[in-house]
Amino acid sequence: MFENLSERLERSFKLIKGQGKITEINVAETLKDVRRALLDADVNYKVAKNFTDTVKAKALGQNVINALKPNELMVKIVHDELASLMGGETAQINLSGNPTVILMSGLQGSGKTTFSGKLAKKLKSEKAKRPLLVACDVYRPAAIEQLKVLGSQIDVPVYTEEGNNDPVQIARNAIKYARDNHFDLVIVDTAGRLAVDEQMMTEIAAIKDAIKPQETLFVVDSMTGQDAVNTAKEFNDRLDFDGVVLTKLDGDTRGGAALSIRTVVTKPIKFVGTGEKLDAIDPFHPSRMADRILGMGDVVTLVERAQKAYDEEEAKRLERKIAKNQFNFDDFMSQIKQIKKMGNLKDLAAMIPGVSKAIKDVDIDDNAFKPIEAIIQSMTPAERAKPEIINSSRRQRIAKGSGTSIQEVNRLLKQFADTRKMMHAANALKGNPMKLKRAMSEMRNLKRK
Repeated sequence: MFENLSERLERSFKLIKGQGKITEINVAETLKDVRRALLDADVNYKVAKNFTDTVKAKALGQNVINALKPNELMVKIVHDELASLMGGETAQINLSGNPTVILMSGLQGSGKTTFSGKLAKKLKSEKAKRPLLVACDVYRPAAIEQLKVLGSQIDVPVYTEEGNNDPVQIARNAIKYARDNHFDLVIVDTAGRLAVDEQMMTEIAAIKDAIKPQETLFVVDSMTGQDAVNTAKEFNDRLDFDGVVLTKLDGDTRGGAALSIRTVVTKPIKFVGTGEKLDAIDPFHPSRMADRILGMGDVVTLVERAQKAYDEEEAKRLERKIAKNQFNFDDFMSQIKQIKKMGNLKDLAAMIPGVSKAIKDVDIDDNAFKPIEAIIQSMTPAERAKPEIINSSRRQRIAKGSGTSIQEVNRLLKQFADTRKMMHAANALKGNPMKLKRAMSEMRNLKRK
């Protein structure tokens, strides 16, 4: 997402690069290109125009301090306005009430049911909630079955009423069931509906009136672009929802919905779906998204994901093994599993400043670890624990068992041996900066040789 917009904005800022100061002429030329880039990204025309007018007013009113070049100042102003356009502050979900009731609304195919499961999993693990999923889509049997499958995957019960075709009554009964059985979070999944379908819109309004949710979320597929914004407005006029969920942000989408929707419906984006996995859900941070649009990465989110996957006890155990130079392939496999928990590899790499552009055309397959895992799994427990015993005949057996070549096995063993040496050396030098500096210098000299 946003790759094309990021490229276009970068080209726009080059128009002012090398200029000694910000003037009406070079700002106008730059912002004309910025406006085109926003429109090409499917941003609402009025939103794009107001955005560039605001940036122009702020840019012309600023003096360029010596530490900044005009194009750098322009990037900062555009960044701050992009963050403001998307809501400025991160919007929190309202978890008051006993139980907390969250009502899902949206179009058919927007990803409501999947998101319901993702949100239940997130709030269960991060907020220690005891969630209940409620199936109120009585028109599509597959939706009820889908919610049941999701519930079993995340170990969350699903409330259904076979034979009852009244979603308002089902929702009411589910709240009573939740209270009686000590669930403190109820997520109500409703049928997908078209904004022009008067009967269905009346029905979801009736569900909201009946259960009085703490949160009504509008789930929208970001791939639908400007249509998503128009639909959000129609739903908001009827439901007065509390926040927006943008799904499929990992797809090949131009990003206009994310940039326009906050201004058009005056409701915050609260969550984004970033992939198919059930943990591929993030709170929406306007400033971080502005960073990513402008190619600055998103280190904060990267660190947060790493912390979620991080096991402190495991880290201490590994540190002890590295200190004794006993790090082995079992440890290596556990590290691979932690990295995979963090999400899509290309998405993770793009969070590192400067990397997003470099990997734009690089295909980083999420299955990249599979050959490595196959090789390690083809080793015996003794070989994984003591890689140094792997001789030529063992390498041939491992290659055959893993479906890889002997060259791939040799490469992994060499890389592992080099990594283990570096980890052990770095650990030994920890706390002694002078020794560490000398070691780094020696390593650079070795590379030159």
